[in-house]
Amino acid sequence: MSQENKQYEKMKPKHMTQLKPHKTIILSIFLSIFLFSLANAKTPKKTVNLASVSASVIDLKSGSTLFEKNSRVVMPIASITKLMTAMVVLDAKLSLKEKIRFTKADRNRINNYFFFFCTGSELSRADVMRIALMSSENLAASALGSNYPGGVAGIVKAMNKKAKKLGMKQSRFVDSTGLSEKNVSTATDLAKLVAAASKYPLLKKYTTTQVYTARFKKPRYIVGYTNTNRLIRIGSSDVKLSKTGYLDKAGRCLVMLTKVDNKEVIMVMLDSFGKRSPIGDANRIKKWLQTGKQGKVAKSAVKYNQMKLAYYSGKK
Repeated sequence: MSQENKQYEKMKPKHMTQLKPHKTIILSIFLSIFLFSLANAKTPKKTVNLASVSASVIDLKSGSTLFEKNSRVVMPIASITKLMTAMVVLDAKLSLKEKIRFTKADRNRINNYFFFFCTGSELSRADVMRIALMSSENLAASALGSNYPGGVAGIVKAMNKKAKKLGMKQSRFVDSTGLSEKNVSTATDLAKLVAAASKYPLLKKYTTTQVYTARFKKPRYIVGYTNTNRLIRIGSSDVKLSKTGYLDKAGRCLVMLTKVDNKEVIMVMLDSFGKRSPIGDANRIKKWLQTGKQGKVAKSAVKYNQMKLAYYSGKK
């Protein structure tokens, strides 16, 4: 050892002296355990604030859940029902060119709920389906049911059978329009419905039609329709499939398949507070996925959420 190194050894503090081999091994083991625990520690998942009482966000390709909020609470789904109606009509391979006649019975089934055309008029099944989906036309959805093999009872049976096949265990359908509050489901189940519907090119096309002019016969006249989803009305190309819904007891509902950073994402928002809240929630979810920002909702929406959750809990 050189004279310089000997001098350094004398001056080196005691705590810097070399550890014995067995102590070094023990220290390494404890250090490894600590680093492993740190690396695998569960960090709190960030959430996003929504005005909707229930929600589910799913990665379509992987099927993984990106976010959920009260996603297994059973509640009315209003006109989201029409997505299932259209799906079973397509499954039945009925002619889309066949003319559908709108009857008084169709009108009575929707309790004379507001509609835009005359009883007795005719329209192709394709156009009936299109306006039922894009503009949520209730008389059109009623006519799809009455013109299904076995009538309304036949289509309701097919809808519930399809729901079971898709694993929608908490869903139940009683009509083809969604006007009955007894059409119920959960955000988790409806995500499965949207995933299934995304495999039907015609459903994607019809639900994202921005505007459409239906040409009725007997008598001849035309009626213009617009999409009930504002994002589609303003020309958003990211929305690949959509359906809105509203009933007093269901609140504002919206399901979508949309693109976020080139990834297809299913968004389900049920019983949202306020007319524009579903779109606001969709934008909050998109921003959260892109930036991690939680967003803000009005205090009135928070109170509404608390009130409705108490209501759903009381129904169990």
